[in-house]
Parts: sequence; structure tokens; C-alpha cells
Amino acid sequence: MDTPINIVWLKRDLRLQNHAPLHAAEKTGLPYRIIYIFDTELIRYPDTSTRHLQFVFHSLQDINIKLKSYRRTVEIYYGTSENIFSYLIDKYHIDQVFSHEETGIQKSWDRDKKVGVILNEKGIGWREFPTNGIIRGITNRDGWDKQWFATMHQSQIQNRFSQGELPHLEHPFPLPKRFIKEMESYPKVYQPAGETQAWKYLKSFMEGRGNKYHFLISKPTESRTSCSRISTYLAWGNISVKQVYQYVKGHSNYPMYKRPFAAFLMRLKWHCHFIQKFEVECTYETHCVNRGYELLERDNKEDFLTAWALGKTGYPMVDACMRAVTETGWLNFRMRAMLVSFLCHHLDQDWRKGTYHLAKQFLDYEPGIHYPQFQMQAGTTGINTVRIYNPVKQSQDHDTDGIFIKKWVPELQEVPVKHIHEPWKMTDMEQQFCGVTLGTDYPLPIVDLVKSGKKARQKIWGHRKNPKVQEERQRILKLHTRRG
Repeated sequence: MDTPINIVWLKRDLRLQNHAPLHAAEKTGLPYRIIYIFDTELIRYPDTSTRHLQFVFHSLQDINIKLKSYRRTVEIYYGTSENIFSYLIDKYHIDQVFSHEETGIQKSWDRDKKVGVILNEKGIGWREFPTNGIIRGITNRDGWDKQWFATMHQSQIQNRFSQGELPHLEHPFPLPKRFIKEMESYPKVYQPAGETQAWKYLKSFMEGRGNKYHFLISKPTESRTSCSRISTYLAWGNISVKQVYQYVKGHSNYPMYKRPFAAFLMRLKWHCHFIQKFEVECTYETHCVNRGYELLERDNKEDFLTAWALGKTGYPMVDACMRAVTETGWLNFRMRAMLVSFLCHHLDQDWRKGTYHLAKQFLDYEPGIHYPQFQMQAGTTGINTVRIYNPVKQSQDHDTDGIFIKKWVPELQEVPVKHIHEPWKMTDMEQQFCGVTLGTDYPLPIVDLVKSGKKARQKIWGHRKNPKVQEERQRILKLHTRRG
């Protein structure tokens, strides 16, 4: 085809509004195709699970329903990105490619570099747009906060679409039938996907669910409705941070419930703060950000890791949280932090042993949040306060009546409240009354909490004095600490 066209490449920006690449494509006046690639190298990577792909698939369906009246569609490809772009270049005279910058893992960055080489060799321009106030290529955080707030107050892009001019393309990279079948069987227990649903969740949060956000944020049961639950939509770009920020600030309920909504906006900023860290240093995925902690020895018992991943540690709150996130794809922040803390401190496992397992469970898996937070809770940064969560105390404080525990650990359904947090303290007769035999129906504690906590504190705090840890601490403070 001699007539030039443009390509809009969707990645983690699965929406139609406040979308700079789509806006830029419209402004050129050239015909353009919108594509999404299920990159086979990425979807087979250990951080990716079926639930992620299903959410993406249904988000694309939501977009295509909206694009239908414009005679447009997102063309979906299955294969490696470099092969697909090579095919499109041979098929069309491509002028430019438009996309958002993606703060992803090393694997996605390598994919982008390969595509960049192909485009550059053919003289095809590739224009990438910043995402959510994240700045590529910075060497320190001077002025980052001020610039982020400025970005959040800029006008949103109101996307409008012309009628599509290009015919449907039969290409050699279709989704396999088995893959489509798997994608279509999206469990109802997960949050529904797409831009339309993102706005429904945000509106219901502002119109009632979020009124007690700051009071209930740590409660494993209540937080499931009192939290915004838009983290999944932000992770896959069904809605942008700017859209959320401006909607919350401008809502009529904001002045009335300023405390909970201001707390929410602060966490929205922290969301971007951690992604910015990962943008600068994506080795958070595979290496201790403070290299001094590579010297810290761990027990790394495989049976401990298995028990943790299956929710069979003998600590009811730990097990309930793991089973809940495995089943539903979501868990509040405090309980996520507790799971990581228990793994790394009480079970003395290297943090890398658990990152991919939880990444696959989280429907809202966002690399820029996941890995920096994992390391922070594991105590491997050398600059953050080390929090060693006591799962019994967390249980007593935030699930006092054991409602959450009994929902997700049905073996303990008949255990009275006075024993639900520490069932191992029941006598044999009490266990008979409850219909549960510890060690058979439900495991005994995998470790002694007092001993494991004491050992962890001595190990992690003692290692902070290591010269390499201290040296790295200064580097991290200079690179990642905010200065206005």
C-alpha cells in the first residue's frame, strides 16, 4: 500500500479518553490502525497469569464496542512484537507509530528496544507519550512532586474519533482458539474489566462507598467495599491517574468528606511515586535495590514457601489473606504487606521467592508498585523503617470477630472468637467441640512467632550496619528521595 498510515500501539493504556496517542493519530489526518499485541514472550513470563490476560481481553472488548459506531476496532495480534511490526511494515507504508511509555519490567523494556530498532531501520517515527506524570530518564527527584501536581492539573484530552477508512485486515497472527476460549471464561468473582467499569467503580466510591475510606482501609473485610478498588483499572490503563485525580477533587462530595478523599488522593500520588522509582531502576524486579542486602543469608526452606503460597501456614490471618487474593485477585494494602513480611521475616525467605507468585494473584499487578513495595516490606532498601508484622496482632486488630478468617479458612468455621486468632491454644476437647483437629484438618503454626520475630529483627537490623548497606543507602537517598 503506497498511501501512508499510522499505528496506535496500545499497551497498559486500554481506554479511549484522555489518551494522547489516539489524539495524536487523529490530528495527523492520516488513516490509522489501533493494535494490541498479546506478546507471546511476555505472556509466558512468570509474572503473568491468565487473570491478567482475561482482564486485558475484556478491556479490549469494551473498547471495541465503543469504537463500532466509528467503523474502527482494535486489531488484536498474538505473537512476538518484533515479528508483528515487521509484518505490518511489509504490508503498509507506515509513517508513524504512537504509544504511551510503559514502566514495565526488563522484559517489556527489551521488547520496546527491539521494536525501536526495527522502526528506526525503516525510518518510521515512534512517538511515545508520558504516562501519569512519570518522567523517563531523570537522575534524581528534584522538583518531581511539583511537576507531578502540575501534570495532574493540566487539561484532559477529550478524544474524538473520525470514521475509519481502512478495511479489516486478515493477518497471520490471530488469537488461537484455545486462547480465546480461556479468555472468554472470565470468573465473575474478579472485578469486571474495561473503561466503562472503571468509571462505575470510581463514581460509586465518591457517591457513598468511600465516605469511611480512611477508617476502614486496613480492615480485610470492610475494605473490599470502602476502598476505591480502582487499582486494577489504573494498572491496565482503563482510566488515567489524572482522570481520577480531577474527578475526585471536583466532586460535590469532596468538601463534605475531605478527610477520606484527601487521604485517597495522597495514596494516588504515592502510587506514581513508586512507579517513578521503578522507571528509574527496574532492577527492583530481580536484585536488592540496596546491593548490600545481597549479602544477607536466608534459610529458604522450600516447604515454608509452599505452605505460604497455599495458605497453609497455621496462622489464620496469613492463610485467609492468601486464599482470598488467590480466589478474588484483590487484597488491601496492609494485608499484602503482612503476607510479604511474614514470608521474608518470619519464614526467612528471600523476597524473590514470592514476588512472581503474588504478581500472578494480583489482578491489579503493576510492576512499578509491586517490586518496590515488595522490597520495602522485605526490608531490603536500607532507607525505610522495617516493619515486621505480627499476624496474630493484625488479626486481633483488624478482624476482631474472625469474620474474614472464617470466610476464607472454613476449617475454622466453628472455632469460637476467643480462639480464632490463635487456634493452637485450644485443648483437645475444645478442638473436638469445634469439629477441627489441628495438625490434621488445619495445620499447626509453621514457626514460633516470638522466636522467628526475634531472629528476624536481629538479622535485618543488624545487617543495616554492614558497610555495603550504608554505602548503598546514600546512593538510594540521592536517587529516589523527593526534594519538592
